[in-house]
Amino acid sequence: ACGGGGIPVERDAEQGHLQGLEAVIDKDRTSALLANGLGAERLVITTGVDAVYLDFRTAPKRVARLTAAEAAAHLAAGQFPAGSMGPKIEAALWFLERGGREVIICHPDDLLAACEGRAGTLLTKEATP
Repeated sequence: ACGGGGIPVERDAEQGHLQGLEAVIDKDRTSALLANGLGAERLVITTGVDAVYLDFRTAPKRVARLTAAEAAAHLAAGQFPAGSMGPKIEAALWFLERGGREVIICHPDDLLAACEGRAGTLLTKEATP
């Protein structure tokens, strides 16, 4: 539960004052950082669509499960645009690479169903049964 809209700052090394930076605070990456820092096994990222889709703009195909390797390959192929699903997939991969077990991406209305494996997209390090 980390929102965007914060103001990034750094401490001036000489005088110790805080000064603003030009930067973007990504809520998905921040949530992954928090979850990893807390030692969470699962990260849930909610979004405006019900799941991750391939070919979203042309012939959408809902994806129920993805391994980290599959997600990384689809990301590299341009399947997940920046400013849309791209940052969510990047945050999911970051979380999994640093010890997380799984990431769920779903619509907020589907949260319970997604946690029960009936909705959303489940990302894992490796294939699961």
